[in-house]
Amino acid sequence: MPFKMSARLSRRDFLAVSAATTVTMMANNGFAFVQGSDTIKVGVIGCGGRGTGAAGDAVASSEGVVVTALADLFPDHLKSCAENLKKSLGAKFQVRPDQMFTGWDAYKHLLATDVDVVILAAPPGFRPAHLQAAVDAGKHIFTEKPVAVDPVGARMVYELADKVDEKGLIVVAGTQRRYDPAYREIIRRIHDGAIGEIVAADAYWMQGGLWMHPRQESWSDVEWQLRNWLYFTWLSGDHIVEQHIHNVDVVNWAMNQPPVKAIGMGGRQVRTDPAYGYVYDHFSVEYEYENGTRMQSMCRQQDGTASRVSEFLVGTKGTSNANSWIKGANAFRYSGEPKNPYVEEHRHLIEALRGGKKINDLKHVAEASLTAIMGRLAAYSGEEVTWDEVMASDLSLFPEKLEFGPMEVPSVPNPGQGRMAVLVEDPVTAVK
Repeated sequence: MPFKMSARLSRRDFLAVSAATTVTMMANNGFAFVQGSDTIKVGVIGCGGRGTGAAGDAVASSEGVVVTALADLFPDHLKSCAENLKKSLGAKFQVRPDQMFTGWDAYKHLLATDVDVVILAAPPGFRPAHLQAAVDAGKHIFTEKPVAVDPVGARMVYELADKVDEKGLIVVAGTQRRYDPAYREIIRRIHDGAIGEIVAADAYWMQGGLWMHPRQESWSDVEWQLRNWLYFTWLSGDHIVEQHIHNVDVVNWAMNQPPVKAIGMGGRQVRTDPAYGYVYDHFSVEYEYENGTRMQSMCRQQDGTASRVSEFLVGTKGTSNANSWIKGANAFRYSGEPKNPYVEEHRHLIEALRGGKKINDLKHVAEASLTAIMGRLAAYSGEEVTWDEVMASDLSLFPEKLEFGPMEVPSVPNPGQGRMAVLVEDPVTAVK
């Protein structure tokens, strides 16, 4: 999936364009083609747990939504997804056998069907290519986060956002806090000055370990890595990108911009077995914004440790946890009815299709992905890494050609090799 920038985007250009393109309302340009339609057909690319869950959330979000096509690299994933959705969705599961696709080109076959909306839930390393193909096919999109694992992929997605607008498509991203009514109300008040100027922030995703599938004798290197994609940076971006993106995105949202640089550390203390690939199990990164505001970002996946998943903002007039309360001169506590943000994001997408709204989340989710990538590169290198360096980096982790067979497992990233090792080369092979 090679991609070269025709021209570098400056940080100023990046922010100027991004600020105006997240969620807007427009006259009907033809993209709301299902206005008045009784049925919206949904296809799923990536039929693991997240794809299966997202399909259910889409159907639960609105009347007249049905699932009509499935695609996954692995037949067993496809079979399990189909069985689970048939049981949970009943008549709203309308996938015929000839609308179930497996193999490396499964996503292409699904995009050739008559689905109105496609859910992209394959491992994040595939996201830029899948997004490009879905936009080219003229499909409206729900894309899981992150949208890239490296700078090349993130810039590709960022530029793809303009094509989404040109084609009149709807794209909603799985940074679901942006669709949580409580977060939306608190952040709105913060943008209106409720806590004054933000001078400091914390972001956490600290929890126990996640699933791991022991390797089977029949699996090649590539299949083993794909079935355990969490633990390989070229597929997941490491957990700071794959999971912690939610929290750094909230702070970026409150700040209305990404940070300008990052310095951090991380490593493997608990998940040291080779079964867990070569990713870290903890990160601690300090991000700095243009006005000097600093965010302390922490994430870990270690069994037996304390859990904390939250954000905290400190302003000149008060503080906030970003999702339920504001303390200080403009104290406020959210008391609205709780809603499931995993369902809400799909409801917004369907309402946009039926009601003539325009939603394009690609630029802000690309920005959040790049922020998390910058933190990972800072920790992997042991150096301070700037936004401009990441934006100019030609680092691409995803293989140009992927097929089942051998694939060497790189060494765990070793800080101290210098920033260029992670900005120009594959960081996991450059630091052996």
